[in-house]
Amino acid sequence: MIPRMITIVMGVSGSGKSTIGQDLATRLGQPFVDGDDLHPQANRDKMARGMPLDDSDRQPWLDAIVGAMDAHRAVGQSLVVACSALKKHYRDFLRSGHDDVRFVYLRAPRALLAERLGHRAGHFFDPALLDSQLATLEEPGEDEALRVDVGPPPADVVECIIRAECKDSPATP
Repeated sequence: MIPRMITIVMGVSGSGKSTIGQDLATRLGQPFVDGDDLHPQANRDKMARGMPLDDSDRQPWLDAIVGAMDAHRAVGQSLVVACSALKKHYRDFLRSGHDDVRFVYLRAPRALLAERLGHRAGHFFDPALLDSQLATLEEPGEDEALRVDVGPPPADVVECIIRAECKDSPATP
């Protein structure tokens, strides 16, 4: 029997968390939760106005994500979650002492992220917030996350994650 695992696909906006997370969940036959769907409306409104979130804004959102993770744990299900998890203490909170959580950090150069955000429609995140997210990001080390370059096509990125054969990406924000 494969042990239950909660995989958090993390990174700044535009890194492909939702796409890669959904594709990974499909390949693994696991449920998927997009952390963006769990943001309180006040957070969505704030980001849509081009205002970055602070720790107090993010806490109810992180609580909701942990609640979703715990609901899946309660029924013995694995889960894939898309969540920015920008700071180490956010990741520590999401881990909450559980050993079933692994992080997959999606890395990309700033230019690629900006290009992707420029083409994205219908999302509450204001692309002008990219620099704020990059400034907030505390990149996880190799000991904390599988670090994946998201330049290749999504199917290749998912395969890399599944095989856990990704080489640390040289991409920098």
